[in-house]
Amino acid sequence: MEKDDDAARPSRLRALLPDVTPWRTSRDFRLMWLAGVITTFGSFLTLVALPVQVKDLTGSAAAVGAIGAVELVPLVVFGLYGGALADAVDRKLLINASEAAQGLLSAALLVNTLLPHPGVWPLYVVAALSSALTGLQRPALDAIVQRIVPRDQLAAAASLNALRYQVGAIAGPSLAGLVIAWAGLEWAYTADTVTFAVSVCLGLGLRRSPAAHDAARPSLRGIAEGARYAWSRKELLGTYAIDLAAMFFAYPAAIYPFLADDLHARWSLGLMYAAGSVGSLLVSLTSGWATRVHRHGRMVVLAAAGWGAAMAGAGWVREIWLVLLFLALAGGMDMISGIGRSTMWNQTIPDALRGRLAGIELLSYSVGPQLGQVRSGAVAAVTSARTSVWSGGLAGVAAVGLLAASLPALMAYDARTGGAPQPVPRAPEGAEAA
Repeated sequence: MEKDDDAARPSRLRALLPDVTPWRTSRDFRLMWLAGVITTFGSFLTLVALPVQVKDLTGSAAAVGAIGAVELVPLVVFGLYGGALADAVDRKLLINASEAAQGLLSAALLVNTLLPHPGVWPLYVVAALSSALTGLQRPALDAIVQRIVPRDQLAAAASLNALRYQVGAIAGPSLAGLVIAWAGLEWAYTADTVTFAVSVCLGLGLRRSPAAHDAARPSLRGIAEGARYAWSRKELLGTYAIDLAAMFFAYPAAIYPFLADDLHARWSLGLMYAAGSVGSLLVSLTSGWATRVHRHGRMVVLAAAGWGAAMAGAGWVREIWLVLLFLALAGGMDMISGIGRSTMWNQTIPDALRGRLAGIELLSYSVGPQLGQVRSGAVAAVTSARTSVWSGGLAGVAAVGLLAASLPALMAYDARTGGAPQPVPRAPEGAEAA
């Protein structure tokens, strides 16, 4: 009996570890994974440096929160257009061109920082342009996965991509705090510029991913077709709405510099930005169980509610190590939700619409954090950083609960019965001519 138990332990351990089959079998997936780690690392250096620089130049929580406001409109507009573009052009070209442009924006931040009197307005301009480029690029990044990874490996690919993100998201902010404190903001921006250059070099090695021969040019009609399809899939609408609500109410990253000051732990700023990624990484490293989950809608709802509850805890407690623990727990919940959403999307959306639906997905998981930064900054300016965090967490739990109660299709989703690509609904009579 003991020998049987000993033999079972390695098997149980392997069942928890992430499935690395996509990494082993797909050269393009490996290239994208490595480029993503490098880019994420550099981007998180800037993610920490930018609000710190705005805070140092203005001293205003509202000004820091306004970064999310200026990023919002470009993200909405270019996210929708980027989705249509991803269905109409070579996705490799779109990914690499956007990556190169992001590197130029990082260089612009570096130049501004080196001036005798750095300006505040260039920081907002670069934030807006970077958001536009994210909107153009991200749908192509998401849509290309279906082409380079077999369908039965999509859940594993989602977990590995999450793991890739978390590696950079932990290393970047953790190092950013040290770099900014000891070397200055300019070195954070320099490192980010270099990482974009390396990422572009890796991206050039991808095979071409051209559009279908009958792909339509990007147009409002094409975007409307994608929106019509999304509207017909109530379980997909549910994933968008749940994530949007959770992030809007309980995404306080913009006020972390002020929260660190309130807790008399300025040294912990980089750790605050990295804590959520630590929790996400732990989930990713033990994500083997995710391939055995079939009710992904319930997975999304429960994890999103857990995110809000953990954020409420981070706002309530005063001990910095407990704050970091709750932030890590929130990150783990967000990762579980993300794996569920990504699996539902990739399993059921036709390739012909994948780019446009990826554009809508981008809005669902990016607009929420942008609005969340504005909300958290505004509430913190009126009350305090801690109040902004805990009140947003509770509101997030309430919003997720209300949405779950009103979205039976999401709660009933089962990959065993609804996990195949769904047909594209025909436009109403006369709509094609519109």
